[in-house]
Amino acid sequence: MIIQNVKGGYDYLPEEQALRNKINTILKETFEQFGYQPIETPILCYYEMLVDKYDEKNDLVKEIYQLKDQGKRNLGLRYDLTVPFAKFIALNKNKLMMPFKRYEIAKVFRDGPIKVGRDREFTQCDVDVMGLSGQTIEAELLLIFAQAFKKLEIDILIKYNNRNLMTGLILESGVGKSEVSKITTILDKIEKLTQQELIELLKNANLEIGQIEEILSNFNLTLEQMNTKYKTSTNELIKLGLEELNQLTKYIIQLNLETFCVFAPSLARGQNYYTGNVFEVYERSFKIKNSIGAGGRYDQMITQFINDGNLYPAVGISFGLSSIYELLKQKKNKEKKAWIDIEIIPIETEIESLLLASYLRNLGFKVEIEMKNKKIKKSLEEANKKNIPYVILLGLNELTEKSFSLKDMRKNKDIEIKWEEIKKIKKYIF
Repeated sequence: MIIQNVKGGYDYLPEEQALRNKINTILKETFEQFGYQPIETPILCYYEMLVDKYDEKNDLVKEIYQLKDQGKRNLGLRYDLTVPFAKFIALNKNKLMMPFKRYEIAKVFRDGPIKVGRDREFTQCDVDVMGLSGQTIEAELLLIFAQAFKKLEIDILIKYNNRNLMTGLILESGVGKSEVSKITTILDKIEKLTQQELIELLKNANLEIGQIEEILSNFNLTLEQMNTKYKTSTNELIKLGLEELNQLTKYIIQLNLETFCVFAPSLARGQNYYTGNVFEVYERSFKIKNSIGAGGRYDQMITQFINDGNLYPAVGISFGLSSIYELLKQKKNKEKKAWIDIEIIPIETEIESLLLASYLRNLGFKVEIEMKNKKIKKSLEEANKKNIPYVILLGLNELTEKSFSLKDMRKNKDIEIKWEEIKKIKKYIF
């Protein structure tokens, strides 16, 4: 037997996991500041539910981990948190107040290519709203992106586009409705392909040269140029897409988000369930090439899940923990911090050390006790190696004299603390 991780899955050492926990904490606090509530959904899903919105050739369908339970039912591991959210609403809509704003931070799985910031088992951090149409809530989601990444000290660029506009422009070129999804997927790869590669893919999709030229011309226009060109268009999808984009752009300008946001006409997002504005977030200098956040509007998914004649508009965004973690890990000159605040070294005072540790924890400190009965010099050397900032040597003398020394390991300085004044220890550590 070879002991190893499955490809695309990783172990994280304590200092690595501490950084990941910090990211999660910042995101959780940000979500809750905006009024979003936590939920949890199952990892295992019925396979039919996961693939319901895709054709068999879709890249995402190929990446689903499939399995069967003992009842021979076809199951799959969730590949994102959006489909499970739609299922959650369908099952719990009578228990929820609308609009419903939720967040979920949990594992998802994709059997796809592996690169820096993209694993096969990874954590997504999602924010979704069900029950609100329009661009006001979309603007709020962009504000969440801006605030969260500011706290994480990551300079970002948010690309945004509209799926109605994309579909309208593709249909305008004479492409049939059945081919729109295929063309959209190709256009979503524009920035990764050469011009010739793009043309060849469009030719292989049975487009004529005139159609290809029109599509490439349209998808290189600015938003202002599109507004001018299609000002009197009778194409309802183009009109709707431009209306939604123009309203969101107005919010972006008024909320001072224009330094973060840029219109990207070929941005589609891979999932076919998106119905309106879509977003992708990148680290501005592209230290990691793939997106570190994304999202968009998906008004039909929950509506079709429930299928009771009512509309259930929804929009959401997601943060990629793996990509964010890789970016923060790359930062130079980061201070290496200890996992704990104080280490107590007992000298024949194990019970008293346990009691002191409990008291200090109740004051808010992270405390560890050295339990290997090593020599004092060796214990202090190990505390230094672990970057522990403060050490307490607790022996019989300290108990008799009713005071102890708080050793500041960074300054090599001893601070005398009387037992009755132990609460004052806060002013030296915090």
